[in-house]
Amino acid sequence: MTSENTHQPLPICDYEGSQYKEEFWGREYREYEDRAERLALGKLLPARGRRLLEIGAGFGRLADLYAGYDQVVLLDYSRTMIQQARERWGHDPRFLFVVGNVYDLPFLPGRFDTVVMVRVIHHLVDVPAAFQQIRTVLAKEGTFVLEFANKRNLKAVLRYALRRQAENPFHLPPYEFAPLNFNYHPGWMRRQWEAAGLRHEAQLGVSYFRVLWLKKHVPADALARLDGWLQRPGGAYPIAPSVIVRLRPTGDPQPFTAEPLFRCLACNSGLEPAPTGLHCPACGRSWPQHEGVYDFKE
Repeated sequence: MTSENTHQPLPICDYEGSQYKEEFWGREYREYEDRAERLALGKLLPARGRRLLEIGAGFGRLADLYAGYDQVVLLDYSRTMIQQARERWGHDPRFLFVVGNVYDLPFLPGRFDTVVMVRVIHHLVDVPAAFQQIRTVLAKEGTFVLEFANKRNLKAVLRYALRRQAENPFHLPPYEFAPLNFNYHPGWMRRQWEAAGLRHEAQLGVSYFRVLWLKKHVPADALARLDGWLQRPGGAYPIAPSVIVRLRPTGDPQPFTAEPLFRCLACNSGLEPAPTGLHCPACGRSWPQHEGVYDFKE
């Protein structure tokens, strides 16, 4: 799960042109997962802050949770998804919309006091590289709220015990169950964020009732309330399908700095506003803005 050759581009799960909003969240019985995740984020996310970054924001499903932030940056690798987010939230001047890569974030160090990443890391082949990028853009005393898919969930443990699956859920390395789709052992994930200079502060188990029969027969709000009661005690030894953690940067991170926000991906210098987007005064490289979206996808 680490890239040894930094000159080779890492494979990326690209939702460009997909109908993710309709085909996934628009399907029946997804309301429970949405409510359960919102309950968990409400417990871990600082209510207020200066600037928040959501990585893999998609169509902006969770953006209403960020009402207490002075500025919100929604970033996704898919131009299609971030355009949907702009259509949904572009009326709010607090929002910026960015197409970019988690392995090469287009921001200068210490520009965010909060970073959120939900339903994203299970698509990443190089978790340590992503954590290093996030640690860099986090300001001193900042907060990183991360969701990851738990390979040691109760269903997987039972299936393994009954010999209905070959993958050992207690085995530490990530399990790629489909191309660019990974489940993670909580212990392995902890090693990665600690190596990147991130400190664990709180942890919740989420989405205990991700069973179609239950979602069909029990109202979503009732399932979500039950889930909410289990989230904190279930964080001690997670067996839920999803784990959400709150992390803090260790070492000597840079204090929060507001401007300039963006960095040049070519030379790392700060970017300046230009008529068609952003311009680097150091190397002359330009990065476009089109219909309210800053585009760093190369």
